[in-house]
Amino acid sequence: MDTQSVIELLESRGVTVREVASIVLRLQQPYNASLTLADCEESVRHVLGKREVQYTLHTGIALDIMAERKQLPEPLQSILERDESLYGVDETLALGITSVYGMIGLTSFGYLDKEKIGIIRKLNEDHRRIHVFLDDLVAGLAAAASARIAHRGGESAGSAKLRRPDA
Repeated sequence: MDTQSVIELLESRGVTVREVASIVLRLQQPYNASLTLADCEESVRHVLGKREVQYTLHTGIALDIMAERKQLPEPLQSILERDESLYGVDETLALGITSVYGMIGLTSFGYLDKEKIGIIRKLNEDHRRIHVFLDDLVAGLAAAASARIAHRGGESAGSAKLRRPDA
């Protein structure tokens, strides 16, 4: 498993790194006017490079696909088909992504889960496919990438020599 295979999996479900990065930019630009979409794309790719994020994405997307194919046992199949509001496991899984970067990620996730910005809204409103997990996973990914930028002091790619290599 590698970053590129996860990017391809997301793309197969209609999500691009650029769309996630545009959400990150919207979250962070008020705090850093020099931030670019390219900076945000780099942050999304960095988060996607983390093994625990990859596992979480694969798990949630697999459950969405299995629900589309009607391969889940009841009552889980019906719960996912209806996207029941009290289910909550989708948000719980997404929180695993946000936790990589602490409380900023958590609060950003809550905001994105409520406001459903950009591709998150598109996934949530797509009734041709099941995206019970994916919309929340994308919100978690955007929140984590945003928090990563915030933790790094909002620096742009041009100031790379000042940051810790593991950040």
